[in-house]
Amino acid sequence: MTLDFILRIFIAAMLSGAIGLEREYRAKEAGFRTHFLVGLGSALFMVLSAHGFSDVVINEATRHDVSRIAAQVVSGIGFIGAGCIIFQKHAVRGLTTAAGLWVAAAIGMTAGAGMYAVACAATLMVIICLELMNFLHHRIFKDNNREDYDADSDE
Repeated sequence: MTLDFILRIFIAAMLSGAIGLEREYRAKEAGFRTHFLVGLGSALFMVLSAHGFSDVVINEATRHDVSRIAAQVVSGIGFIGAGCIIFQKHAVRGLTTAAGLWVAAAIGMTAGAGMYAVACAATLMVIICLELMNFLHHRIFKDNNREDYDADSDE
């Protein structure tokens, strides 16, 4: 059982770290280390929530809610994400990075629950989205001279 839990947090950290590498490559606010830690921590909380209190059950009338810790991860990540978002020169910056941390936490929780295929698919979808939007902004919208478009923005 312990090796299974280690595998869960390892996969969560690697998948979230992959998102972080893309953010690091683009020189965004939160990179590999932050995403890696968010994914690992989320998976660890998920494993703890689902399996860490099995010895607490005293009798059939006593139950524990495995979703309680997992639900608090979402709130905690919201706090971290809010720290990435700034309003500068009449533009919001860091919103995509905050969303990336949020989804890295969700991927970590998914891997922590043992749903590896779903976690891998979500990671792939995030990286495709980030790369596709970067391509579109720099190749297709490059000639768009709108004043409100900033090619170096996080969005």
